[in-house]
Amino acid sequence: MSTRATSTFEIKTWDEEPYDEREGAKLTRAHLIKTFQGDVEGESTTDLLFAYGTEEGSAAYVGLERFVGRVQGRSGSFVLRHSATMKRGEGEAAWSVVPDSGTGELLGLSGEAQITVEPDGGHSFTLDYDLG
Repeated sequence: MSTRATSTFEIKTWDEEPYDEREGAKLTRAHLIKTFQGDVEGESTTDLLFAYGTEEGSAAYVGLERFVGRVQGRSGSFVLRHSATMKRGEGEAAWSVVPDSGTGELLGLSGEAQITVEPDGGHSFTLDYDLG
């Protein structure tokens, strides 16, 4: 049975640079730093690869995010794998803990995460996890 941890996060930095802008799709790399508050508290660094399609609202990205801090009082770190696709504004996304990436009191962490962009522009984060 998994445990649910919820928090909010802010994006402190977002540095995105194109690396291929040929016909069909614009490809970029982005580096982000986030701070988390709530059940998940700490900071993460994220590297993402984006492909922006030729139609407004069409894109995809993949990436890895290393979180360092606490999850419901347990300190350590772990890595999340990101994958998302959007077609003209409709999309799907998945974030999962990379197997055996947990350290410290988060050793053995597994699980899935969800991110929600709130109407006011804020971000909420939910982690459904197991420690084992």
